[in-house]
Amino acid sequence: MYVVKSPLPDADLKTVAEALQGALVDLIDLALVAKQVHWNVVGPRFRSVHLQLDEVVDTARTHSDTVAERASALGVSPDGRAATVAAGSGVKAVAEGWVKDGDAVGTLVDALGAVISRMRERVAATETADPVSQDMFIQITADLEKHHWMFQAANG
Repeated sequence: MYVVKSPLPDADLKTVAEALQGALVDLIDLALVAKQVHWNVVGPRFRSVHLQLDEVVDTARTHSDTVAERASALGVSPDGRAATVAAGSGVKAVAEGWVKDGDAVGTLVDALGAVISRMRERVAATETADPVSQDMFIQITADLEKHHWMFQAANG
């Protein structure tokens, strides 16, 4: 059932809806992973890594809201429930317990890399179907790639 009618043709809407839902799930999980590591990081670089992780959380949360609202604007009900996120995320689970600062950085490099890869697929998938959503995915990807670079540089 569509409460809001999309201006997109059905085939394009299907493509865009899948891209938006996938992005939503990945961004929610990225925020959760970064927060989990944020709470458990230890080591000599604790403070800088701890603060850097919150920057990723803020970026992921902001963009997840933008993605969900774009889906709603197109008449697609966004699904950010825990079970949906757990089933559909491209981010690997984080081990429980304390995380050494170098391992924390490595975890974020991997998580960001996974989300960026999937986000670039969404950029390509939405090029013709909906350039407006594509533009959003391009900006999200740029922001995530900046974090990816900074975490990679942190481990030299």
